[in-house]
Amino acid sequence: MSKDLRWLVTCPKGAEELLSNEITALSASEVSSSVGIVSALGDLKLGYRICLWSRLANRVLLSLYRFKEIDADNLYRQCTEIPWENHIIESSKICVDFVGKSESIKNSMFGAQRVKDAIVDRFAASTGTRPNIDTKNPDLRVNARLKKGYIDISIDFSGSSLHKRGYREGQGTAPLKENLASLILARSKWHEISESGGFLFDPMCGSGTFLIEGAMIAADIAPGIAREDFGFLNWKQFDKTIWNDLLDDAQRRKQKGLSRITNEIKGYDTNKKIISIAAKNIENAGLDEYIKVAHRSIESISDVNEKSGLFIVNPPYGERLGENQNLHKLYFLVGEVLKTNFPNCCAGIFTANEESARKMDLSPTKIYKLNNGPINCKLLFFENLSSKAATIAARIAQQSLEPPLNESSSMVLNRLNKNQKRLSAWLRKGKINCYRIYDRDLPEFAAAIDIYDGYILVQEYEAPRQIPKSISNERAKNLRLAVKVFAIRNGLEILYKKRARQIGSKQYDRNVASSSVIKTIDEYAAKFEINLSDYLDTGLFLDHRPLRRYLSQISKGKTFLNLFCYTGTASVVTALSGAVSSLSVDMSKTYLDWAVRNFKLNGIDLSSHKVLREDCLTWLPANTLKFDIIFLDPPTFSNSKKMKATFDMQRDHSSLIEAACKCLNEDGTLIFSNNFKRFQMNNWILETFNCTDITSSTIDQDFNKKKKIHKVWLIKNN
Repeated sequence: MSKDLRWLVTCPKGAEELLSNEITALSASEVSSSVGIVSALGDLKLGYRICLWSRLANRVLLSLYRFKEIDADNLYRQCTEIPWENHIIESSKICVDFVGKSESIKNSMFGAQRVKDAIVDRFAASTGTRPNIDTKNPDLRVNARLKKGYIDISIDFSGSSLHKRGYREGQGTAPLKENLASLILARSKWHEISESGGFLFDPMCGSGTFLIEGAMIAADIAPGIAREDFGFLNWKQFDKTIWNDLLDDAQRRKQKGLSRITNEIKGYDTNKKIISIAAKNIENAGLDEYIKVAHRSIESISDVNEKSGLFIVNPPYGERLGENQNLHKLYFLVGEVLKTNFPNCCAGIFTANEESARKMDLSPTKIYKLNNGPINCKLLFFENLSSKAATIAARIAQQSLEPPLNESSSMVLNRLNKNQKRLSAWLRKGKINCYRIYDRDLPEFAAAIDIYDGYILVQEYEAPRQIPKSISNERAKNLRLAVKVFAIRNGLEILYKKRARQIGSKQYDRNVASSSVIKTIDEYAAKFEINLSDYLDTGLFLDHRPLRRYLSQISKGKTFLNLFCYTGTASVVTALSGAVSSLSVDMSKTYLDWAVRNFKLNGIDLSSHKVLREDCLTWLPANTLKFDIIFLDPPTFSNSKKMKATFDMQRDHSSLIEAACKCLNEDGTLIFSNNFKRFQMNNWILETFNCTDITSSTIDQDFNKKKKIHKVWLIKNN
């Protein structure tokens, strides 16, 4: 076969980097990785080597064919073109594993069926026979992986998962998979420690997985040397000569490694039955001369071990065993034993119980996010305990509280971090603590995310109807994971809202289901009350920050009219800047009461700065008062029952602007703003009045990627 065969090697999440290094050391080329899988080029011998020597892999797949998936029929056609008769022995029992889904392949069972049909039909057409199907005990597995629109069709060289080494005869309640144990040992620097003659000790060894895998690493024993089951053994092109040569070499390396091993490797457990199981597994691995286990508790450790080595342990963590009793005490004891009895060693603590782990009163050097089956866990790695023991005050690093991230949530987190970094200097200079940090930056993660002085507010947009519910829910989940990590790192409390089109008075409705989060924030010289929980909007339009600043600059000694005033923030800044009077008009009692509170919050005289509850659409044409400055910021659309007629921004803005201009004093200025993205100013308005588009000057740095957030004009009478 070709020397440039394409190999796909799956692994536990978090092992990709180390697996890439492992495969490269076995003479692979063009090695690359993504979440849970590493691809590489190499000859047939490479596939055998990986099966025999990889300590981290789950499966080794020989890629036969790769094509773009269009639909299920295309999948079938493409698979019938593969010469299966060159790979599958006619009398073999086969099964098809399918991973992934798409619009046309809704589930893995359907995908597997189409591939199986193609194989059977290909055999029927070329040989007149067909292979047998056996999903439980197949001779050979065919693997199909669908990702990002492409399908890889492969022969599974591994057969059963490679974590099965062949030595395990029994196990405890919650055993670690062998390749996960090897990953934990690798991250805990056991390879380096073992080479220098350091010890390995597990005070809660269970069925002995850490000890056996650690001894195999120290003695250079191939993890697959005792396996009798590999998928390639039933592959039609199996090369027995190559395989036997590799086995012979592995046996020679094993004997040489065992002859020179000097490491002390031992473990304890309080369960007599599990210690017996561990002893049997160790014997099966041929390592009973090199590993010692005993029925002892961690409390019995009294001697101080001055040697260097690795203290490795996977203590119970509640979720795994379905209990959470006395764990704080246990973890505290682990910490005390480490500090007192193993001052010169490194330590790896693998756990999902972060709260209990803090009781160790140790600060880890590194934290790795790993999974034990479906359980999200952390490997806490401690180095140089002797130097830390004198100053043990720090708790486990803040990151230990972080949930594990997948590829999608990591992408969102990276964008949040990037935006925060981009804005940081501007925020410090302007003393700004309320700003937008994300606004649909990544289209598939549709949300507006704002920071409000210690809070992060996530406003999730309703997904389009054509997006399947399962996909939108998954995206929302990944978004929330990213936000949680960002919030932890930045000391923020999280609030969520769902943004959907608001109809009529619904926009004013209070969300009585949630507890209120009301606070006062500062914006330059003004103070505003914001409500982060009870309404769709918070009471402060962040994108209007530059516009409020502009109003403050031009309002001294002026009279001011605020139409559709919302919570009166524009009126507040003009009053603080010396406006002689203001009138704020809105039809919502909720908003007007809020505006009054904002006035009082800033010590503004309500006799000069008044509010008026009216429908602006009917009040404005009838108004006879004149003003120096008018701020007009109407909604995009409204059909509220409180209004006499519906309002459409594009349709009705001309009459509204004309009515507002009639209320201007000579040399007065109308500031017209709206956030309708497709808005086009009426040509009659442009011809009749002196209009200047100032939008670009009213977009701050937190909105400069969303330049259509609003549009603003200065309008004067000619």
